[in-house]
Amino acid sequence: MLEAYSVTDIGRKRQLNQDYVFSSAKPMGNMPNLFIVADGMGGHNAGDYASKCTVETVVGEIRNSFEKNPTIIVKKAIETANSKIRELAAADENLFGMGTTLVVATVIGKYLQVANVGDSRLYLVGKKGIRQVTRDHSLVEEMIRLGGLSREDARKHPDKNIITRAIGAKDEVEPEFFTEELEPGDIILMCSDGLSNMLEDKEIEKIVQNEELAEMKEKAEALINAANNNGGKDNIAVVLVKIL
Repeated sequence: MLEAYSVTDIGRKRQLNQDYVFSSAKPMGNMPNLFIVADGMGGHNAGDYASKCTVETVVGEIRNSFEKNPTIIVKKAIETANSKIRELAAADENLFGMGTTLVVATVIGKYLQVANVGDSRLYLVGKKGIRQVTRDHSLVEEMIRLGGLSREDARKHPDKNIITRAIGAKDEVEPEFFTEELEPGDIILMCSDGLSNMLEDKEIEKIVQNEELAEMKEKAEALINAANNNGGKDNIAVVLVKIL
């Protein structure tokens, strides 16, 4: 059993909300449940169009897939969405250069399966604290991996918003896949960088673990309020899923 809640917020500085989420604790095609976060990029309304179109395409492909293997289902759906965004951007100069991050997750039995493109994140919060499951596809993450930058300095780095993979960026898309074993009481948090750039992981953990916030809705709203109180420099997307 799962308890889930999803929400986006425009934040304090942006004129447009380019984040888009999807949440279904019920089956979608051959998947037992489905959760998605996308953070669009592009001028004018291209970013919000990219995120919405990508999520709707992925959901549609998953819903109609005859495949049984969840990794294959999600991979094909992401590839279809990437092709669609590329085609739309090529056909309309107002959409040229648009793209989006994407995190897709499903809980199958006691396992969490995740696909990631870009720097939106999935965290697992439980008895052992908070842990980032996804790996950011970003310039600063590459610098950290190569030993040229500390994680603390990365948070303030001027190039921290430059991502190295995105839906729509290239003809071929390379999602990265992760599998995690879950325990009852674990909470999955999926978010755009509008949350993770505004709050330290420990701050996020404190809010998610706060027992006074009993419902996932309360926790999600508290996360958004905290990000906005810290500046709200970007749109904020939050999906919370509790393993019951």
